[in-house]
Amino acid sequence: MNILAIDTATNVMGVALTKDGILKGELVTNLQKNHSIRLMPAIDFLMDEINMNPEDLDQIIVSKGPGSYTGIRIGLSTAKAMAWALDVPIIGVSSLEQLAFQGRNSSMLISPFIDARRDSVFTGLYRFQGGELTLVVEEQHVKMSDWLKLLEKQREHILFVSPDISLYKEEINRSLGDFAIMPGNSYQIGKPSDLIEIGKYKEEDEIHTLVPNYLRLTEAEANLIKTEKGNRKNE
Repeated sequence: MNILAIDTATNVMGVALTKDGILKGELVTNLQKNHSIRLMPAIDFLMDEINMNPEDLDQIIVSKGPGSYTGIRIGLSTAKAMAWALDVPIIGVSSLEQLAFQGRNSSMLISPFIDARRDSVFTGLYRFQGGELTLVVEEQHVKMSDWLKLLEKQREHILFVSPDISLYKEEINRSLGDFAIMPGNSYQIGKPSDLIEIGKYKEEDEIHTLVPNYLRLTEAEANLIKTEKGNRKNE
């Protein structure tokens, strides 16, 4: 079975290909560059390197957010277009769950997060139990200060995983002290090959109903709601 994984939910852009359960190739960059220009060339390059054609694919797995609105749309639209054209199943995976998978060798609580600006983050709380990644506290968009207050109540070691770890490292240490565990930089970036591992336990999605997981309203949606509320007040 040949599987393609696509991740563009953050500054990290990653693609991976497996064949019969064996990772054949993986390409990961962490750059502030336009994913829309670089994604398809990256997929083509990786396929050429391992002598695989798009028609050889049996499944596509994609990170569906939360994260960058634009990045999520690029990855999801590319994955859905390919799945539809090739008539292969598609699976969407939370980008936070993908990050949490970095802690698969730990029994600690895992707090993956992605910066959402204005001192807020996209985050959730996970733990590996019985070899499976389980959600302990639901994914949410929250002020980092409020999230850390919640984590303080856990009174146990918590593994933090994030491509934006440098933005909140001092705040995390101030709040949790020795309870905060932050591994090296190589562990702070989600791998597209992890999407494939997580996808083994997920059901297939319908191509036309698979949508981004933004975890908050886009600016356009928020403005529309404000406008509608204003119109109702003036009626």
